[in-house]
Amino acid sequence: MRPTAALPLLLTTALAATALTACGGGSGSSPDTVKVSYKQSTDNSVKVMDTYLAGIKKQFEHEHPGKKVEFVPIKAPDAEYYTKLQQMLRSPRTAPDLVYEDTFLINSDITSGYLKPLDPYLAKWPDWKQFIGTAKAAARGQDGKTYGVPDGTDTRGLWFDKRVFRKAGLPLDWQPKTWDDVLAAARTIKRKVPGVIPLNVYTGKPAGERATMQGFQMLLYGTGDGTRDPLYDSGTKKWITGSRGFKDALTFVETVYREKLGPDVADALDPNFNTTVNGELLPKGRLGIALDGSWLPQAWLPGSGHEWPDWSEQLGLAYMPTQHGQAPGKVSMSGGWTWSVPAKAGNPDLAFAFVRTLQTKDNARKWYIANSGIAVRKDVAADPAYSRAQPGIKFFTDLVASTHYRPAFPAYPKVSTAVQEAMEAVTTGDLSVAEAARGYDATVEDVTGGQVVRR
Repeated sequence: MRPTAALPLLLTTALAATALTACGGGSGSSPDTVKVSYKQSTDNSVKVMDTYLAGIKKQFEHEHPGKKVEFVPIKAPDAEYYTKLQQMLRSPRTAPDLVYEDTFLINSDITSGYLKPLDPYLAKWPDWKQFIGTAKAAARGQDGKTYGVPDGTDTRGLWFDKRVFRKAGLPLDWQPKTWDDVLAAARTIKRKVPGVIPLNVYTGKPAGERATMQGFQMLLYGTGDGTRDPLYDSGTKKWITGSRGFKDALTFVETVYREKLGPDVADALDPNFNTTVNGELLPKGRLGIALDGSWLPQAWLPGSGHEWPDWSEQLGLAYMPTQHGQAPGKVSMSGGWTWSVPAKAGNPDLAFAFVRTLQTKDNARKWYIANSGIAVRKDVAADPAYSRAQPGIKFFTDLVASTHYRPAFPAYPKVSTAVQEAMEAVTTGDLSVAEAARGYDATVEDVTGGQVVRR
């Protein structure tokens, strides 16, 4: 075992919260090696995360002589990534020292005892004050402790292909005011531009959280008067069932697939369909409208394998309207990812030292630009090098003012799965909207132990 007395000053400060653990992380790991696990893209040509982390590894090892970084990438669709990650976290023999956590799952993993609170480290890290409050809250457990350092957030809207819109006779400054406007445009594309998918709304269990957030919640949170959360009642701390808005959102999904305004059902239920959307359909002008996220341009950057240098000239951006155009008129959902330290990590102090390198202002700015992310550091958000780096950044950053965050409580992953099952049932036509909604209500009542309220 190598001594730690010669650690550089920066690492010594980062490790001050606790003494360096020497037991080693995972089977046969060294106390001088930090194991970092992250979600690797299922698209072999998209290596944004891999390239960024390789640069951080080089910097970290240069600044901390004798210390090494070992990556443990998990290449899988979203739902499989979460499952594999949780399996790794259960044992000190398999737990990495640092993991990439989706904020929707973090409270579930906290409740399961998989993650380590980071407050002792954060209290000694000056940069923590630069992170915006909503981003910090996304990584906070119900016990008030913080279990992750966010590396950015995201927003969602409508991407539309101007090439397709020209052929369909639709305006190139398109901005729908209601759901009916969105459907009307899709119907026009179907009628006038054969061979093009009019509208993509992610759906079903194979799409996982992509279906819940990009698809269903972008609809659900546009129902009602906008003053109450349509999924979770914070006053009673209960999940909402039986709502009109839930059925209306399902009806929109049903309409898209019943009228064949979306992709073929078999394609829509392919867990890797997002790779097809980003790498083929949009660049090749085969998709009219995509209800999707702020990060899409990362798939089109130089070296991505799907280079599309003029995408900003070919694609337009519109916010997702509320159901009937009621205030506030637009809808977005925000999530994001955090870097978290497993409770059973062998080298937690070294892991947080790596986080400090990941999240310097310069490195954070590089990451936000590389992955088309939305800054959660105030100093980066105010930096012209960030705000002017890429077309669309201002549009999606401005949506933060009208965005919503998932009620990421421990039961949320199971509630999200119930949403996906209801969506899939109406997408395939196996159930009516009413039947799918009743199935959702019954599942949510079961998985939350009856903690539901009907609206």
